[in-house]
Amino acid sequence: MTMEKLRGDMTAFVNSLYEEERKVLVFGEGSVGAPVMMIGEAPGEQESLQGRPFVGKAGKNLDAFLEQAGMDRRELYVTNTVKFRPTKRSAAGRTVNRPPTQEEIRLFLPWLLKEIELVGPRCVITLGNVPLKALIGHGSVIGDLHGQLLDWNGRKLFPMYHPASVIYNPSLKEVYRRDIERFAAWSRGMSAE
Repeated sequence: MTMEKLRGDMTAFVNSLYEEERKVLVFGEGSVGAPVMMIGEAPGEQESLQGRPFVGKAGKNLDAFLEQAGMDRRELYVTNTVKFRPTKRSAAGRTVNRPPTQEEIRLFLPWLLKEIELVGPRCVITLGNVPLKALIGHGSVIGDLHGQLLDWNGRKLFPMYHPASVIYNPSLKEVYRRDIERFAAWSRGMSAE
């Protein structure tokens, strides 16, 4: 299977389930064969508008942290667990982001696993609880596992906080920086200690 076929099949599948809504899918970005794959939660408003993952405020945070660690996003494959923007109406009547439901995560998990197989990364970085729990189970929490290199399905898995968490909780900024630097050191083949 090619990435184009995967995306075509996924689009047809989602369109058949959400005929009335016409969901905008945001696919992963990067090279098949990238050694590192980053998986977030779901697209936000800017991602849905631009059709690219991590281009809003969280994406700008992610880019800044990668740059500080000497990593280049163009060498990674970046995607999300859920491929459309989960929304709700705010009290003010605006359309705002919401976390994906368990049903939405289950719907996209087989597609995500196929995407991981097609990209074939040596390491998967999960950004936040949604991708972490989707891949290794509901008992997993980012607060316990962030910054650790785990074995997962013949690959390495490196859980990190979601870059948006730094927006809402600035005290995580230093933790996030240390985690990404630890990962960068490992990926360069050096000891992280």
